[in-house]
Formats: sequence, structure tokens, C-alpha cells
Amino acid sequence: MQIESLTSKANAPNRLAQQLTFIAEIDKLKDVFRRNFVGGSRRNENSAEHSWHLALMALVLLEHCTEPGMDRLQILKLVLVHDIVEIDAGDTFGYDAAGHVTKADREKKATDRIFNLLPSDQALQFRQLWDEFEAGRTKEARLAQGLDRAQAVLQSLHTDEVGWRQHKVTKAQILEYNKPIATTMPAVWEVVRQQIDHLEEQAPWDK
Repeated sequence: MQIESLTSKANAPNRLAQQLTFIAEIDKLKDVFRRNFVGGSRRNENSAEHSWHLALMALVLLEHCTEPGMDRLQILKLVLVHDIVEIDAGDTFGYDAAGHVTKADREKKATDRIFNLLPSDQALQFRQLWDEFEAGRTKEARLAQGLDRAQAVLQSLHTDEVGWRQHKVTKAQILEYNKPIATTMPAVWEVVRQQIDHLEEQAPWDK
């Protein structure tokens, strides 16, 4: 039975109806597939799995952040909300230069539609979280961005860099794109960088 029919039969207040509609809508994030592969598998990771993995990474790796006094709950909110727009905008591969040209416009339209399914106060809260993540002006947002990059790098390293090699991503591109990890979690970046160097020695990427 669809959620819309459940809410009408229960005579739910409009606010609850809006919230349940939003909850049904964000389930579509499970059908948005990324270029990364799931560890131990050869299927693409979906954006909902990415967000879940990212939230757990935030809990585990927060102690390695160089900035003190982080708001843990705010970080979790940021990482869980940041990719909801991909339901409409799709996932833009980090190394897809052409895709990034239209990314901001696609995602802006998506925020307007998806978040406005919620009651106005919650729509504003979700939009502010998304804006905060994108702008990276707060220390929590900067860490969330670093974690976002770290999750994708670790996925690639744990799946034999299939995504990088399929799309002919160079080592220079990887190092440049993932600077937010080095800025917010230098200890994590040092380990990742060593793995990248080791793997390139075994099977170099195209220069």
C-alpha cells in the first residue's frame, strides 16, 4: 500500500503527510548508483549506501580531525543530507569535468523540489544543512567534505581501483581532488597516500 493512501486513510495532519511523502521520496536514493564499487563485490555502490557508510566513518574517524570542539550531531546531519539531491541531479563523478559544469544548476533545482516536500520549517533546516556542506565554511562542513572524499578513496583502494582505472583517472587528479582529506584529517591522508603510492608502483595509472 502506498504511503499516500496510508496517510489519507488515517486522516493524518498535513504536516505528517508531507513528512511521510518526503520519507517515501528519499527511498529513491537507493537507486542512484555511483562510479565506486562495493568492497568484496563488482556492483556499483548506491548513494544511500554511501551516506550510511559516511555517517559511520564520521563516528569512527572523528578523533583524527585536527580541529577541536566538533559538533558530532551536526556532522552526522551534514553527511546524511548532502547527497539527497542526487535523486534528481544524479551522482556526479568527482573526476568528471564536464559533469561538474552543470552540477550546481542540477543540484539547486533538486533542492528546491525535494526539500520542499517537507513542512516549511524542516525544508529550511534541510536546505541550510545542504548549503552548509556545499559551502564548507564551518569546521563541521569541512570535516564532512573530507570524509566524503575519504570514503570514495577508500572504496576505490579496497576494490582494486576499478573505478579509477575504468575512467582513466590519473594519480595527479586523485591527489588534487582529495586535498580536503589532507586538510581535515592529515593522519588519514598519510595512510591513504602511502597506499596510492604503493599501488602505483605495482600498476601505474596513466599520466
